[in-house]
Amino acid sequence: MKIAFVGKGGSGKTTLSSLFIRHLAASRVPVIAVDADINQHLGPALGLDETTAAELPAMGARLPLIKNYLRGTNPRIASAETMIKTTPPGEGSRLLRISEDNPVYAACARTVELEDNHGVRLMVTGPFTESDLGVACYHSKVGAVELCLNHLVDGRDEYVVVDMTAGSDSFASGMFTRFDMTFLVAEPTRKGIAVYRQYKEYACDFGVALRVIGNKVQGADDLAFLRDEVGDDLLVTVGHSDWVRTMEKGRPQRFDHLEPANRAALRTLHDAADSAYGRRNWERYNRQMVHFHLKNAESWGNAKTGADLAAQVDPAFALEESLAAAPQPA
Repeated sequence: MKIAFVGKGGSGKTTLSSLFIRHLAASRVPVIAVDADINQHLGPALGLDETTAAELPAMGARLPLIKNYLRGTNPRIASAETMIKTTPPGEGSRLLRISEDNPVYAACARTVELEDNHGVRLMVTGPFTESDLGVACYHSKVGAVELCLNHLVDGRDEYVVVDMTAGSDSFASGMFTRFDMTFLVAEPTRKGIAVYRQYKEYACDFGVALRVIGNKVQGADDLAFLRDEVGDDLLVTVGHSDWVRTMEKGRPQRFDHLEPANRAALRTLHDAADSAYGRRNWERYNRQMVHFHLKNAESWGNAKTGADLAAQVDPAFALEESLAAAPQPA
């Protein structure tokens, strides 16, 4: 299952995504956590100190390795240099599985030990550095995540959870269509609702499963406001958490000490994500992957690589869950 957390900056999406990751890990569910936000805070939210979090290997800096591995023996890809963030897999491509070991995870993922041996793999796009200023956009780093998601085969009881970049920047590529469920974190404010409406408008034509988490809800008036503005998309609400406040002060408690109401909210998220599995549509998933690849190829990819990237599309190949058990090409 592929899950995204989105929302405006400061809405609490990183905190909630980290709590959901902890919940999954405590449930003994295999998890890969991905920090794809320009502000890299998921590591500290999972308990890493700032120094350790800053030393995590950046996916954006290892894009050549990622491309070389995923390319495999695909004859439609002349070289790793002709791969772009939207390049789809084809016959001979190497795929990623959540619970396996592979060179991409070895280079880009680090295991974060939570408690009671509940570990999760954490991957980060990497921060926006001084050398990037004026010459690069953050989407070039997030492209490594999109490429990996395009080559991922996953099942029901395993999760990739992505903390996305804030606001509508998530729509700068086709990555917003790569998820089985998107949780939008909204505060009970006009700005919080504005982000929801924008996301809803962009996502509706692509069949994106979208549910809203009302965060920082302090009373009946906040709840009524969200219900009026969001309607049936409102899944659950979360209020103040002393557990989170203590964690943010660097004095984390055991996860099973999280407030019962907030633990129940996380179970609701898990149930909603699990139910999305029954609506998974691999045909649409593959079709949208090709759509965005052709769109990117025409708008900038062909000119940048000097190749006809439409030729990378393998019409006889389609991602499907059965490939999770298939052997990798040499």
